[in-house]
Amino acid sequence: MTVALTGTLIVVGGGTIAAPHIWAQPAGEQQVAEADDFYLPPPSLPDGRGTIVRAEPATVAMSAPGQPGVVPAAATRMMYVSSDTHDAPTAVVGTYLQPTVPWNGPGERPLIAYAGGTKGQGDQCAPSKLMSTIAEFQPPLDIIFEYDLVAIRSLLNRGVAIVVTDYHGLGTPDVHDYLNRKSQAYAVLDSARAALQLPDTGLNPGTPVILYGYSQGGMASAGAAELQSSYAPDLNVRGAYVGGPVVDDEYFIGFNDGRADFAPSIAWILNGIAADYPETRPVLDAELNDLGKAILQESLGKCAVPAGLAQEHGRTSEWTTSGEPITAVIDRSPVLQSAFAEQRIGTRAPAVPVLAASAMNDQGAPFAPVRDVAAGWCGGGVPVQLEANAEIPPASGLVGTHVIAFFPAMVASQQWLTDRLAGMPAPSNCAALP
Repeated sequence: MTVALTGTLIVVGGGTIAAPHIWAQPAGEQQVAEADDFYLPPPSLPDGRGTIVRAEPATVAMSAPGQPGVVPAAATRMMYVSSDTHDAPTAVVGTYLQPTVPWNGPGERPLIAYAGGTKGQGDQCAPSKLMSTIAEFQPPLDIIFEYDLVAIRSLLNRGVAIVVTDYHGLGTPDVHDYLNRKSQAYAVLDSARAALQLPDTGLNPGTPVILYGYSQGGMASAGAAELQSSYAPDLNVRGAYVGGPVVDDEYFIGFNDGRADFAPSIAWILNGIAADYPETRPVLDAELNDLGKAILQESLGKCAVPAGLAQEHGRTSEWTTSGEPITAVIDRSPVLQSAFAEQRIGTRAPAVPVLAASAMNDQGAPFAPVRDVAAGWCGGGVPVQLEANAEIPPASGLVGTHVIAFFPAMVASQQWLTDRLAGMPAPSNCAALP
């Protein structure tokens, strides 16, 4: 399993904490100096969502337990045009993986639009960068367990083509708006559009597409399934696998408040809200104390799972001037309420079948709202199969229930997608959902 070690740490001296505005970004000159030129968008972007801005062959150095080090694919790194949460054009980077083994399934070779799990908020956390190196070291030590690699390799071994988005703001100069419903969905859909434009792949505009993701990727896949019919009706999407998704950012914050291992995720969400919704910045600036501001500023450059201020102060009541948790701050601020409402999955029904997977004891992405979203989609006439795993016991830490549940869900998902490509009727257990 790939392990990347990266990150930075704010130095706190004399009992005081430097507290810049939470929306402050690294200086543009610093980003240019540190970033590969490939990740710097041109002054103006070409027309058309999914249009490729630039592409180049990429080196992929990935390994997984029990698997050889050679990846059964040729890689292309590409920058393409997508949309931000306000539907304005933005540049996103992704990686296309052309399998070296034949597709032996039904019909033509499909394309998996793969939405990765949580990587962090620092530019060095971008999946397209992590794919090119097995381990990267920067003190102090942050750790990324690249569990997506297991699913990616398994899919490649089946002969499917894969495109993996970095999401908006990872690697590029913008702030990565972590768990943003629309920008994540757009990045996934436009990655598929871009991959279909690459030459000499055997893909074409009518190639079958499957949306696929777990954790952060589950939310991205869910959002893409909901928005595809209006945003990307040109794609031949056959179904969506939505694994372990976060479906409500505020619920997620309240559910995980006080747990050190999820505190960085809360900071990443707030950083993304502040970056995307300028009207929220004065509220957050007034409500967060110096410690809270320092946690958010530090987290901007962090990968998952980082070690730092957030873990040391896991309760968000320690972050606020009032001593109340962040959810209380959100609930009394109309602008924050509005911004968080826009991140909720379940506001519209997908136009494609969905396989949703969630562990009933998931300690990170809670089961109850996932069940509610699935039931709502059922009410909209969507064939939904909800795999509710009750066998995995509650477990916390780096390898908790949320991570463990990834593996059985992955196995079920790959047979499900093969059946969708074969044109078999989509299974549904909607009648059993409350």
